[in-house]
Amino acid sequence: MYDDLLALVSLGEVAVLTGAGLSTESGIPDYRGPTGAARPATPMTYQAFTGSAQARQRYWARSHLGWRFIAGAKPNDGHRAVADLQGQGLLSGIITQNVDGLHQAGGARSVVELHGALDRVVCLQCGDLTARESLDSRLAEANLSFVRGSVPLKPDGDVDLDDVTGFQVVDCLVCGGLLKPDVVFFGETVPRDRVDRSFSLVSGSRALLVLGSSLKVMSGYRFVLHAAKLGIPIAIVNQGPTRGDAHATFRVDAPLGSVLPVLSRQVQARMAG
Repeated sequence: MYDDLLALVSLGEVAVLTGAGLSTESGIPDYRGPTGAARPATPMTYQAFTGSAQARQRYWARSHLGWRFIAGAKPNDGHRAVADLQGQGLLSGIITQNVDGLHQAGGARSVVELHGALDRVVCLQCGDLTARESLDSRLAEANLSFVRGSVPLKPDGDVDLDDVTGFQVVDCLVCGGLLKPDVVFFGETVPRDRVDRSFSLVSGSRALLVLGSSLKVMSGYRFVLHAAKLGIPIAIVNQGPTRGDAHATFRVDAPLGSVLPVLSRQVQARMAG
């Protein structure tokens, strides 16, 4: 299977679709992979966030504490290997379901962030876009007495925290509207331009390489279905089964931090030889 993977990537024009499994080795847990098997999936929904002040208070209190983990996370060998493959001119593009920004931190360029990014904040009223660092400072100043406990990070960038009593949420400095992380919540629609760009990227590629995604969510799985419909070879590297296995030309069940650096070195050696 490793030979198949080497042969597929060496020919170039490969579209890459990545999921949470690529970032677990950077300390960011996933919902459905090996690290998330026993974790209940109870993410915030768009409807709850926009419809309830209490839900927003709970979200921002938890996310405020979780942000320090996301901000401090570093790209791992898998992220760097993907960037290396892109640098060798072998990738037609990168689509990620992750919101941690680690692809770019690892050196990748022109990444389609399908679900947005946690390092940006958007006002739901006026659309003003600001850096998460700025909001983090404002929340810290508004909540000087809010105790930061030692709590584990959850996959969507927040933490498990039951008591959020007294936590003060801040609003948009431009219009006073509700602030939301610039990410797609459950129940929210992925922006059309990102979807169209991703479909176009897959259509124009010779192969699709899925890295670290269970493909349980349709927002990513649809690109596998699209590639299969077009007869484009599909390779999946993931720990554990995925929803797309039946469409895969071949798959590798192994840690990405081990597979991808070796793949990058082997491809480079083959091209040099």
